[in-house]
Amino acid sequence: MAVLGLTNPVGDDWARLRSMQYASLAENMWLRVSVHMVTAALTAWLYLALVSPLAIGGWFAALLCGLFYASRSDKGLSDADTRNISRLEFQRQNISVLILGAIWCVPLIIFSSYGTIKELLILWTVALALIVSTALMRASAPLGSIIFNLVTGSGAIAAAALMGEFTAAVCMGFVLLIIILGTIECGRTYLVARIAEAGMEEKNEVVSMLLREFEENQADWLWQVDTGRRIRSASPRFSFALGQKPADVEGKPFLQMIAGETWESGKFAPSLHELAEKLKARENFSNLIVRVSIDGQSRWWEISGTPILDEHQHFMGFRGVGSDVTEQRESSEKIAYLARYDTLTSLPNRMMLNEALRDAIAYAKKWRTRCAFLMLDLDRFKSINDSLGHMVGDELLAEVSSRLNELMDDNTTCGRLGGDEFAIVIRDASEKGLVERLARRIIRSLSRPYNINNNTLYVGASVGSAIGPRDGKTVEEIMRNADLALYRAKDEGGGEHSPYESTLHANAEERRQLEVSLRSALENNELHLNYQPVVDANSEALVSFEALLRWNSKEHGFVRPDKFIALAEDTRLIVPIGAWVLREACQEATNWPGRVRVAVNVSGEQLIEPDFATTVVQALSRSGLEPSRLEIEVTESIFLRDPNIARAALEQVIALGCTVALDDFGTGYSSLGYLRKLSFSTIKVDRSFVQGAAQGSAESIAIIRAVVAMADSLKMATTAEGVENIEEAQMIREMGCSKIQGYYFGRPMSAEDAGQLCARTQKLRA
Repeated sequence: MAVLGLTNPVGDDWARLRSMQYASLAENMWLRVSVHMVTAALTAWLYLALVSPLAIGGWFAALLCGLFYASRSDKGLSDADTRNISRLEFQRQNISVLILGAIWCVPLIIFSSYGTIKELLILWTVALALIVSTALMRASAPLGSIIFNLVTGSGAIAAAALMGEFTAAVCMGFVLLIIILGTIECGRTYLVARIAEAGMEEKNEVVSMLLREFEENQADWLWQVDTGRRIRSASPRFSFALGQKPADVEGKPFLQMIAGETWESGKFAPSLHELAEKLKARENFSNLIVRVSIDGQSRWWEISGTPILDEHQHFMGFRGVGSDVTEQRESSEKIAYLARYDTLTSLPNRMMLNEALRDAIAYAKKWRTRCAFLMLDLDRFKSINDSLGHMVGDELLAEVSSRLNELMDDNTTCGRLGGDEFAIVIRDASEKGLVERLARRIIRSLSRPYNINNNTLYVGASVGSAIGPRDGKTVEEIMRNADLALYRAKDEGGGEHSPYESTLHANAEERRQLEVSLRSALENNELHLNYQPVVDANSEALVSFEALLRWNSKEHGFVRPDKFIALAEDTRLIVPIGAWVLREACQEATNWPGRVRVAVNVSGEQLIEPDFATTVVQALSRSGLEPSRLEIEVTESIFLRDPNIARAALEQVIALGCTVALDDFGTGYSSLGYLRKLSFSTIKVDRSFVQGAAQGSAESIAIIRAVVAMADSLKMATTAEGVENIEEAQMIREMGCSKIQGYYFGRPMSAEDAGQLCARTQKLRA
């Protein structure tokens, strides 16, 4: 019933279904009109002698009017496949065929009454041709065919019955029934085919729309090749990726188009060979990265493809998607480079050095050889970085890396670990003395002067080395042991190469244990102060004491100051320990005569603390000591790290009324400029110069005289350290030093002994 239009179809749109049925009526409209006209002519010729011509003419005119009305109705449905047919149009179409059927009943019923059964059968034959042709040509709209056939056939049956030819009437009815059933079946078949065809077209439209949207909104493009690997159905975006128009690439060899200039030479990229193999093997591939050449430029494409098979599983070519991933590829390569190389020096970084060392260890294990790892650190780099700025420091590091590269060969890999630390991996270090020779060459090369921004700079290098697998079987072990060796080379003064020794582990473990104990030394009251007297060079009167820190550990016993003070500075424990020393020394000095001062050594780590001046103020206020009786002793090393901060801190201390002494003058960084900028009260001559002068060293004598002369001109006092006998004391007096400190006048003593010395001195003065 849905095929006939008598009921609405389930699950679909009624108007859309009717539109598909009636859209084709306009296509054979003139053919149907022609059939009607021929049939009408035959009918008129059959009854022209029996019926009045006027009646035949009237009937013929009525038929023309009916055909005109039906043709207009058919023509109005010519665009029905692009729109929905209305119910009114549906009804008008059926009315038009009903009118035609009624018009054809006139000759079948009226004209036949003027003739015999013979004329009726001839007329039925003609009418039957019209009925069958109508059923065939209106198969898409079976309801109209059934109406026409039913009305026309009923007229013929009625005419036969009126003549008393009931057998003929029954036969006509049977034929009419068969035709109607066939009409319904043809209509159903046509409609099913049209529904399937429309569904396929809709799917194709959806696919096309999705593909267009995909190409318009994505960076990807579609590609297709035939069995000969020639481009077919080139999309605009794919053609643009090839740098040409779609018409220019159609039918061109795909591989030749993307190979570019390399096609003639045959030197294709490996990825292009891989793509060719995939196409040759006719197998799926996805996300294949291919290097292509477009207009002479190298690009990277990511391509996926699937073989095209027909209904018989015959290979028809390939189709797939692709995209230009050049920018992503370059970004990935840059990220990979940054992950493995140092940006400042372009040397391998720590990660790549680890890989190189791991490979060297595996190589040594496989071939029973040895590998080596050298770790080097620049000497005096920090002072240059702090004084001249990070830009100069960076340029210096770049120059250092260049010099290191000049020393490398195929057997060595040089990289930067970070800061001013570099490392070298020797893949095969079996040759005797190879590591030592390379280390010496590195030290000599890096110790040559550098010319950076019109500044002549001098740095050195310390090198520590470890041999694998002797000094370690893993990357971590070898690197740790090389670091221990480097630490010892730095301890020895720098500019040295130190190979790893097993004792270094013991030293490192001892240092670790000392650090643990030192962290609790203050809480456990293990620290105390000793005081060494300083006397006037001429009168030998006591003028001050230098407070010296001592540590008597419960776990380690008495620990030498040169060992634990350096450890305290490295771990920054010197800050709380130094604050305690200031408080303790100031408190003890209040027990001495008012003319006796106390000198306290201060580390550079303390000076860079923002609240250093506050620490001094608290020590003075808690003890009640006059600021003028406190002297802060600093070494030249404070000018190596953050000199401006150190100078500002010392100026704040001087503003409080305290004095500042420069200890170990002449043994380290030249601070003549700071002698002029900072108001030091005393310059202390290092004991090495005093001992040298006592042994007749002209150089030491000249240095002492120069220091004394300079101090006198700057109105500063001078203190000679390390005077151990009367001859040395007399020599120092003759050279003009203001004060003397050494074992000859007193060793470091406890606070109680210092108090007794003050009391004896006071009695002597009295």
